[in-house]
Amino acid sequence: MARNTINYICDECGYNSTKWMGRCPQCDSWNTLREGEVNTGKSREVKTRNEVRPISKIESGVHSRYNTGIQELDRVLGGGIVCGSLILLGGAPGIGKSTLILQAASLFSKKYKKVLYISGEESAAQIKIRADRLEAVNDELYILAETEFDQITAHLNNDKYSLVVVDSIQTIYDPRLESAPGSISQVKEITNSLMKIAKTRDIPIVLIGHVTKEGELAGPRVLEHLVDAVLQFEGERSYSYRLLRAVKNRFGSTNEVGVFEMNNSGMKEILNPSQLFLEERPKGVSGSIIVPVIEGSRPLLVEVQALVSASTFSSPQRATTGVDYKRVTILIAVLEKKLGINFQTKDVHINITGGFRIDEPALDLGIVSAIISSEQDKSLPGNMAVVGEVGLAGEVRAVSNIIQRINELRKLGFNKIILPQGNIKGLDFDPELNLLGINNIHDLSKIVSEA
Repeated sequence: MARNTINYICDECGYNSTKWMGRCPQCDSWNTLREGEVNTGKSREVKTRNEVRPISKIESGVHSRYNTGIQELDRVLGGGIVCGSLILLGGAPGIGKSTLILQAASLFSKKYKKVLYISGEESAAQIKIRADRLEAVNDELYILAETEFDQITAHLNNDKYSLVVVDSIQTIYDPRLESAPGSISQVKEITNSLMKIAKTRDIPIVLIGHVTKEGELAGPRVLEHLVDAVLQFEGERSYSYRLLRAVKNRFGSTNEVGVFEMNNSGMKEILNPSQLFLEERPKGVSGSIIVPVIEGSRPLLVEVQALVSASTFSSPQRATTGVDYKRVTILIAVLEKKLGINFQTKDVHINITGGFRIDEPALDLGIVSAIISSEQDKSLPGNMAVVGEVGLAGEVRAVSNIIQRINELRKLGFNKIILPQGNIKGLDFDPELNLLGINNIHDLSKIVSEA
């Protein structure tokens, strides 16, 4: 006969011990050993519960998608919320996670009825105040201010909901576990239980999660493996614009991005962000250039600003906002080596307007152009844009999706475009556009000097 013994099992690495220890000797994690049963005998015979079927006979259920009513959110999700999916939304405090989800929950309830919003951080009255401001009040949106998981599951079992929101997963606790709310074991066990509820009852569940100081989702890494989609809300709190990205998505692409603007009435989706970002662009000043970047599947026009000034320190300063610092220092070194520009006594500051962070290599040529323009104190034409990757030898390399980038530039009135010579091949002649193909940064320097 099979016999079970009581052991202590580590939540992090699965290490078994016959006695409790404060620190796991295998993974060095503190307070992760919990009591559990270990089967020491022969395994008993288990009756199969699910039928084995060929994959060709299984219905995919791709039609079971719900539109949230927010186009930018649906874009990132791959077309809407999939029935029975578990979605995790993370972001820095104050970025607008709860605001966006409350708006989406209200719109969702108008179309699909009964939505349950579970709050472990705010009272029902506080949520009502926020809902009044967002104009997100209707009779099909239900609020539950609760942190005990047994109470939450009781409410879920008593009624059928079209969508459930948990704000936030770190505040919910299971009284059967001795650890505090937000601990590794609590978050893992509760998420696992919610996943079973979502899959067995076909209820989509959205979890809001906290992030660490480094910007990563708080809690065990297994949390991201359990859920079907991980969405990341990005943006600087001092700016009004926000980016929503899909870090993981089992039912869609992870390349999509949604753009929002935070205002007094909540999150406003930006359907044409390029035009909005260019409205405040200064005219006739040096160190400013437009670059078409690709965020997800959509082209986006961003303004790259550079300021080159005499340094008052023994070592020149390099400051960047919205772009990788190391990449900028490499590009400055390329300019010094290939064009002979001396930056040893000059400070260089680079900024991407709007509060966004762009990591695409196609931004290289824009950074170089802005630096040369500011160093020469020469403004560039307002109808000019650049795009291209710069190598260490000073060569300008081709980029992808060039037709999409050109179409976006033409739509907003940019008809003088500097791009890699490798991208010129295969492009149809357009008399309305002045496409200038270059091979290296020497060609770029001549164009900037003659502009």
